[in-house]
Amino acid sequence: MRTIQVEQITQEVAQMCKEAAYYLPEDVYEALKKGRETEESPVGRDVLDQIIKNAEIAKTEDRPICQDTGMTIVFVEVGQDLHIEGGGLNDAINAGVAKGYTEGYLRKSVVAEPLFDRKNTQNNTPAIIYTEVVPGDKLKIEIEPKGFGSENKSGIKMLVPADGVEGVKKAVMEIILHASCNPCPPMVIGVGIGGTMDKAAYYSKRALLRPLTVRNAHPKYAALEKELLDLVNKTGIGPQLGGTTSALAVNIEWGPTHIAGLPVAVTICCHATRHSKRVL
Repeated sequence: MRTIQVEQITQEVAQMCKEAAYYLPEDVYEALKKGRETEESPVGRDVLDQIIKNAEIAKTEDRPICQDTGMTIVFVEVGQDLHIEGGGLNDAINAGVAKGYTEGYLRKSVVAEPLFDRKNTQNNTPAIIYTEVVPGDKLKIEIEPKGFGSENKSGIKMLVPADGVEGVKKAVMEIILHASCNPCPPMVIGVGIGGTMDKAAYYSKRALLRPLTVRNAHPKYAALEKELLDLVNKTGIGPQLGGTTSALAVNIEWGPTHIAGLPVAVTICCHATRHSKRVL
């Protein structure tokens, strides 16, 4: 059985937090440039120029792409033949988030209690951690810092099977139209279909980790991704001030559900769709 020390996990997570805040993923950067080439609105082109320039400055100067450095969502795959030594996995991850956000001078945005006191924890912990046990002896960690300008415009619809594909499209577009320009478009849209209410939301968050150039492996879902992207880009929302580049991608993840259900969740992300990955 392979052993890994919690201190290594903490150090890697800390670095990942800083990387995700500073460096826009290459697929998102290239999608922004492609959107700039096809954008029909002069104002939209100017906005995209500024977004691209901002990403380049952030990368060059190791500065946050956006002042909202998000609540840290962490997806972990733990190999069943891996032994974690020196402490707990969740504690190690949260220590890494605290270290990364403190050392990287990233904004701490987490409050310990959501309704009455709302006192800031001062280190952006606790993270939202999803853990899955898988075959092997590796530890895969993916982090997704999620800003709340876009998170607040995400949503879920509990459909029934009779609603079908048209119902799914209607549900997604209702959420997008309600969001309008508030999530700092061009957006990246994660759609989760199936499972339960909470699992659909999980799928939608996972969908944001998939490269924008990679379509769903199921051809019908891949076709739906393209159709939804076309519909979103026809809304006129554009890059914040109107135009034809409202979204860079629509990624769908799906899973089994109940015979009476068709949950649909939409997680909207702004143009700063940040994430980082390690396999230890």
